[in-house]
Amino acid sequence: MTADDDTIPVLIVDDLEENLVSLEALLRQEGRVVLKARSGDEALELLLTRDVALALLDVQMPGMDGFQLAEFMRGSSRTSHVPIIFVTAGSADSQRRFRGYEAGAVDFIQKPIEADILRSKTRVFCELYDQRREILRQRDELDLRARALAAADRRKNEFLAVLGHELRNPLMALRAGLQLLARDQGANEADTIRNRMSTQVLHLSRLIEDLLDVTRIDQGKIALRLERISVQAVIDSAVDTSQPKIDVGNHTLTIVGPDEPAWVVADFTRLSQIVSNLLTNAAKYTPAEGTIELRVDLESDVVIISVTDNGIGIPDHLQAEIFDLYSQVPGPDARSAEGLGIGLALVRQLVDLHKGSITVESDGVDQGSRFTVRLPRSA
Repeated sequence: MTADDDTIPVLIVDDLEENLVSLEALLRQEGRVVLKARSGDEALELLLTRDVALALLDVQMPGMDGFQLAEFMRGSSRTSHVPIIFVTAGSADSQRRFRGYEAGAVDFIQKPIEADILRSKTRVFCELYDQRREILRQRDELDLRARALAAADRRKNEFLAVLGHELRNPLMALRAGLQLLARDQGANEADTIRNRMSTQVLHLSRLIEDLLDVTRIDQGKIALRLERISVQAVIDSAVDTSQPKIDVGNHTLTIVGPDEPAWVVADFTRLSQIVSNLLTNAAKYTPAEGTIELRVDLESDVVIISVTDNGIGIPDHLQAEIFDLYSQVPGPDARSAEGLGIGLALVRQLVDLHKGSITVESDGVDQGSRFTVRLPRSA
């Protein structure tokens, strides 16, 4: 069933214009649209693009009569469900009635037409049409929800597999280091082993902290410590945090700032986390020796922070869900396999908490990407 709007369409077919006008006047009311056709061919052409709640067919028409039109309608999957009422000026003897019901009619109405009876019958079929349309809407909504739940379940299973991998690797490294220290086999390299173990502990802590952040935001348990802060100070902090990841890929980072100071009312730690996550994401999905640009632009009431890279880009079909929890784009090397796919989801949630917005742009695979954050500017 298709409809251009919420109106309920009713089709009347008669070869005489005066009959069409009088029937339209009887049936016209708010929320209902009357479609008129002066022949069976014209009616079939209308039915190719419009669904109708009811068809009122004149029996005697030149060319294709009402019975033949009804048979055509019953033979099409598109119109086979449409209730048909025949309107006839002649006597509806048993043979004509049999042919009409065989063609799919639900009723006959004799001319001259009793207005109240016609309105009553039409109202019943219009109500049934509206109920059927609502059922189809609910079905489509349930179908969308079912697909969304299936996709969420798939991402959850992928996330659990990644989480197991991400937790296992540092735990295995910690266990190996402890075994070496316990057996005194690593006595000569104790400091090196401890440093490696410390790095793995830090990695585990970051994973767990990201997981806790997502949970806190979902439960409304994150309270921002808002203050008037310098965007430049935020950029400096975020770059310091992200620089090791950028250095691993031997990337070139360019920072472009405005000529005047930029201020926002924000949580310094969380805003720095937003920018550093975007920089880390750019480094992660840009092949070695790539370029990353961090840019700050000012508008009258908005601060715009954008991170642009020349990395692997984002396929069109993934751009709509790139900020969803556990969503990840396959990357160019082992570095891109790290993480749980919650960094960008966390960024979007933190931006929302700051009353800002974030968007992504990419021309597709191997075309790089740009993430743009817009935040209210403080005077």
